[in-house]
Amino acid sequence: MENQAVTNFRKYLRIKTVHPNPDYDGAVAFLEKQAKEIGLPYKIIKVCPQREVVIMTWEGQEPSLQSVLLNSHTDVVPVYPEEWKVDPFSADKMPNGDIYARGTQDMKSVGIQYLEAVRRLKSQGTTFKRTIHLTFVPDEEIGGVKGMKMFLDHEEFKKMNIGFALDEGLANPKDTFTVFYGERAAWSVWIQCTGNPGHGSRFIENTAAEKLRRVINSFLDFRGMEEKKLKDTGCLRLGDVTTLNLTMLEGGIQFNVVPSKLSAGFDIRIAPTVDLAVFEDTIKSWCKEAGEGVTYEFRLKGMCQTLTRTDDDDIWWKAFSTACSGMGMTLDKEIFPAATDSRFLREAGYPAIGFSPMNNTPILLHDHNEFLNEAVFLKGIEIYCGIIPALANA
Repeated sequence: MENQAVTNFRKYLRIKTVHPNPDYDGAVAFLEKQAKEIGLPYKIIKVCPQREVVIMTWEGQEPSLQSVLLNSHTDVVPVYPEEWKVDPFSADKMPNGDIYARGTQDMKSVGIQYLEAVRRLKSQGTTFKRTIHLTFVPDEEIGGVKGMKMFLDHEEFKKMNIGFALDEGLANPKDTFTVFYGERAAWSVWIQCTGNPGHGSRFIENTAAEKLRRVINSFLDFRGMEEKKLKDTGCLRLGDVTTLNLTMLEGGIQFNVVPSKLSAGFDIRIAPTVDLAVFEDTIKSWCKEAGEGVTYEFRLKGMCQTLTRTDDDDIWWKAFSTACSGMGMTLDKEIFPAATDSRFLREAGYPAIGFSPMNNTPILLHDHNEFLNEAVFLKGIEIYCGIIPALANA
């Protein structure tokens, strides 16, 4: 017989909350059913049209104390079905317990682990000092603007009196567990180069292509230096350096016409130690050096570099880390290399830790054949059964 928690996990995975047309109604209906089964009061908050946040609340003995937030997102990224060994939304389980589906790691597993841990703790008659809120938010995978970002400004969020939040992390291929206490600032920069047009058979001076080549060289030379720093310095992790990648190119109308305009898009993730104003000045200088008619604009410009404290005298970190230590877990503290909803929480002044209890597991978020082993999933519920009481009684 399959463990009911695993069955619930697989049911959640089969709901196609995949962009660009996520079935949020299906997810909300599923979560409502779970809340009713567990006996958790819940609210469904519309933060903007067709975007709802589900809030479940387990009230503490001293509700005036700051509460603990367990956050997860309901949406998942698109798939290339032909690259998968199974239907990416079938949640097929292999004989060894590996469950394949989009969202197994990112992050429907964590959402169900929260629910199952609370279900178990409640059934044991456990109570805590602090109130616990479970939130299930939309649109994290497309920036979180119509999800967590808008939710933070909602009156219902403000009434929750959050003191500390848990959100998603990453799997760890080793026996250890990764904990993220900060994130790199995410920038999307669009560079536009204008120049002289003409016939493709001539040597035309001052073209948009020449300028764009200089821009690309400057950006990618910097990328090479950061990559070398990461490889040559054994103590650095990916989140400690700045990554920069050319991700989009646009321009041209015909093979024999030299275009008057060419554009490029860059994805940049900036380490917390970098001065953001200085880095923007660097981008300005690269554009200026490329020639006249080179401009830039931001499509995304994250400015949060707030880090959550991980000192022993911080009550939240002490509660979290002590609980993990008591379960024999080894923690690796890192800066998250990408972006999660935690950045909105930290920017608003709420300490947040990114943590997904998935060790001995390859990192497969957004990858083909994303999977999580049944045993690892179930162990994660046990881990939250240790962490949640520690935080709620901190």
